[in-house]
Amino acid sequence: KLYLDPFMDMYNSEIISYSISRKPSSQAIVSALTQAIEATNDCKYRRPFHSDRGWAYQMKVYNKMLTKNKIFQSMSRKGNCYDNSVMENFFGVLKHKMYYGVVYYSYDELKNAIEKYITYYNQYRIKSKLNWMSPVEYRLSFVA
Repeated sequence: KLYLDPFMDMYNSEIISYSISRKPSSQAIVSALTQAIEATNDCKYRRPFHSDRGWAYQMKVYNKMLTKNKIFQSMSRKGNCYDNSVMENFFGVLKHKMYYGVVYYSYDELKNAIEKYITYYNQYRIKSKLNWMSPVEYRLSFVA
C-alpha cells in the first residue's frame, strides 16, 4: 500500500509533480506542492491549483505556500465529484492499466511501477484532445 500525491497541469494533462509515500503525510504533499510551484514558476498568468477537499489541501502550511507564491486555491464543492473529475480519471486509468490484476510484492515494486507509468503517461500516451500527441509532446509543440 502506498499514497500518491500528483499535481496535473490542466492545459495538457501532464503530471508535473508527485510524491509517493508509505502513509499519508503533510511532508509528502508539501514535497509535491513545492515541485509543482517550481514547475509553474514561469507562468505569465494567474495560477490556480485545484484540489479535492482532502485534509492535506486544507493544511495551514499548504495554504501559506499557495499564498506566498501568489497561487489561487480552487477546491471542489462539497459532495460534487465532477469538480475533480480530471484527476479521478487519471487515477482510474492508472489503476486500470498497471494495477488491477497485478500483484506487487513490495512497496518498492509498486512505487517503481507507478513512476514508470507516470513517465509513460506524460511522454508516450497519446490523447485525441491533444491532437494525438502525448502531454509532453503537446506542451513542447507550442514552445517557441
